[in-house]
Amino acid sequence: MTDKQLFDELVSKGIIDGTLAEKIIREAELANAPAEELLYERARVDEEAVGKVKSALLKAPYKKIDPQAIPEEVLRIIPKDISENYRVIPLEKNKDMLIVGMLRPDNLRAQEALKFIAKRERLSLGVYIVTPSALADVWRRYEPYKDEIAAAIKEMNLRPGAGSRIVALEEGVRTAEDAPVIKLVASTLRHAVDSKASDIHIEPQHNYLRVRFRIDGELSEVASLPPVLSQPVISRIKVLAELRLDETRIPQDGRFRTEIGGREIDFRIATFPTPSGEKAAIRVLDAVAGLKNLNDLGLNRHDYGIINEALAAPYGMILISGPTGSGKSTTLYAMMQKLNSEKVNVVSLEDPVEYFMPGINQSQVKPEIGYTFASGLRQILRQDPDVVMVGEIRDGETASLAVNAALTGHIMLSTIHTNNSIGVIPRLIDLGVPPFLISSAVNVMLAQRLVGRLCEKCKFAEDAGPGMEKNIGEAIGSLPESERKEIEDKFGKAPHKIYHAGGKPDCPVCRGKWGRRSLCWALIYLPRALISQA
Repeated sequence: MTDKQLFDELVSKGIIDGTLAEKIIREAELANAPAEELLYERARVDEEAVGKVKSALLKAPYKKIDPQAIPEEVLRIIPKDISENYRVIPLEKNKDMLIVGMLRPDNLRAQEALKFIAKRERLSLGVYIVTPSALADVWRRYEPYKDEIAAAIKEMNLRPGAGSRIVALEEGVRTAEDAPVIKLVASTLRHAVDSKASDIHIEPQHNYLRVRFRIDGELSEVASLPPVLSQPVISRIKVLAELRLDETRIPQDGRFRTEIGGREIDFRIATFPTPSGEKAAIRVLDAVAGLKNLNDLGLNRHDYGIINEALAAPYGMILISGPTGSGKSTTLYAMMQKLNSEKVNVVSLEDPVEYFMPGINQSQVKPEIGYTFASGLRQILRQDPDVVMVGEIRDGETASLAVNAALTGHIMLSTIHTNNSIGVIPRLIDLGVPPFLISSAVNVMLAQRLVGRLCEKCKFAEDAGPGMEKNIGEAIGSLPESERKEIEDKFGKAPHKIYHAGGKPDCPVCRGKWGRRSLCWALIYLPRALISQA
């Protein structure tokens, strides 16, 4: 069963619309990810309905399961890493048969893995189709991350106040025996991806090694490890990123790619020396979670229209402003993805390249050898580009070159550090761009922030009070007729409900919020007098 066959059937049965199907399939090809899993990430669909469609296409029965009813001894037949990699779970064991649930029974790699397990256990196989939610519910029954850490530490025979058993890697470098440390690091990386973390921080403290994840913009501690593990864990990460093990005095940067959960994930590493030992910050670059289409960013109709119009223009700049971590890079990648086609030459200059995009010529600056945004931009303009993306305008030379490129027939995309849209103008002037060029070169100035989405499973509502109703009424009343009608059709008229984060302890999804969306302020026109006086 191909993705197209599945999606065509979903469209014919009215489960999804044709536009969404085409968008998901294109995005899956770009991200080299399973289209079905992207569908669940990008849209709210009836998983059971999708499962029944697959059942008809693959001639395999669909089963709705109770995760708590699976016996522990059955759960242990298929290890968690195999279960996650191949999207397969054990359901029951009947005499000489193992019954399993699969997301895609036609996955040949999963079939081979199951045949090996069945042969080892001397069992035949029975297969049901299950939903992604069923898979996730069963995975929660496996040992959690902290239990995996405890098992790895136990395997290393560590005792409070004692050192670890050590083997020499290179002169002056020692680490705990490989296998447990490898498991520990692999478990941490896998747990970060499962948690949708954007960053991992591994930080040696005075009396322990702290592991923190940044999820939806907030850092939280996920594990505390014995201090003797600091050097072994950091060394393992440096090995993966091909960094120098014998250099601990200066920061080092690197990256590596590995497969987790059936898809390729990039990890960008930056080490940093501290008095307690080397610290590592790891950026998790998951193309499925990180690469988005423009209409997946949460833009309102007004801002979406402004950006689309600017992207369709023959030339001009689109500048995105906002603090670090406000989603500027995600928006830039979404714009490049929209412009990317065989008829358009898209060239980017980045520091660093975060996501590799087929069809786009991406280059990473290296200031230490003189390859900067400014020098790179000069070379890009000799590459016959239609669209140029510069990761950040940091200095006057880059700003001047970018403005000139925008005025000579190129679409120029970039970011600039200001607090709001209007602040882009004085910032460009401060960088030496003549005021009279700004209105001619800049098509859109976009300020951006990220806000949390309420968890759909545990959010709760209360009636809006009189004061809030008045504010809502004034805000809706100020909108154009078409947008006002759209809001009233979606949310109804007064009285309105106000939703709050739940964060119930038993919520299987979150702590009140799950994911983020962007809030944007797009500015496209200012009187020339204001620009000249800014």
